Amino acid sequence: MMNLSHWRLMVAVADSGNITRAAEQAGMTQSAASQAITRLESTLGLTLFARSRQQVRVTALGEPMLEHARAMLAHLDAIRALVDDSHGLRHGRLRLGSFPSVISTLLPPMLRDFQLRHPGIEVVSLEGTDEEVEAWLADDAIDLGVVLNPARGRQALLLGGDAWVALVPGTHELARRATSRGITLAELAAQPFILATGGCKVNGQSLVRQAGLELDDVRVTVRDWASACALVREGMGVSLVPESSLPDNLRGLRHFPLDPGIRREFGLVCSARGQTSPAAQALREHLAAAIRAAPPSSVTAR
Repeated sequence: MMNLSHWRLMVAVADSGNITRAAEQAGMTQSAASQAITRLESTLGLTLFARSRQQVRVTALGEPMLEHARAMLAHLDAIRALVDDSHGLRHGRLRLGSFPSVISTLLPPMLRDFQLRHPGIEVVSLEGTDEEVEAWLADDAIDLGVVLNPARGRQALLLGGDAWVALVPGTHELARRATSRGITLAELAAQPFILATGGCKVNGQSLVRQAGLELDDVRVTVRDWASACALVREGMGVSLVPESSLPDNLRGLRHFPLDPGIRREFGLVCSARGQTSPAAQALREHLAAAIRAAPPSSVTAR
């Protein structure tokens, strides 16, 4: 089945001459873009692009299709512009605050799609700790903010979540147990510890204290999750990190679920100003639609 994303991708490939660059513009992986183009060609029953190692070019049969696609998308954009004008969404600026892991990974593709939909709205992203984001929301300094573990009464749009995991060096005595068994906070707290905060007040130390425990030996305190993982790999200690922050390369590392498990959630909250802003509400609705359309496993921060 053909949809607008297929036609937008076709135009992007034609303009860039490269499927990888077109995929980046469309917020897709290279393989997903290649598959989409193949499905489009199969549905139409013709070859739209001639592919070589150096370049992708529109075929003679594809040229008139490309012209119609451009015209269709231009008419659609014109219709949307009229709708945006009527809703006060043609021009404006939004201020969005978040802690680092979400603003650098989860939000960019969603914001890219929103700005394609509303090119006249500028989205300014501000990075801060979760405490700073809460202060910005309270002061009306931002329209929208991503907060950790939002309370039910805040009407937050849940963007994702993950579990906290114990991270130990591959040579550590704890690494020899079965993954399914898990590790308790008491076991972690008794080990030399690499404390990573991730720019958030909810971190290894706060979780241990909530359990009525204390970290016996904090060797290093870092803000970045990646730094903590690197130090654990070097055998300097154990750590407690969100599952989504684990590196792709787990060589020299073992990770275990906590026993009992602990999860965290992050949600989008409007400030008082954001609640009355048509642009802020449009962004919130756009993100809600993106979350509904995404596979559950993809709605996490890295």
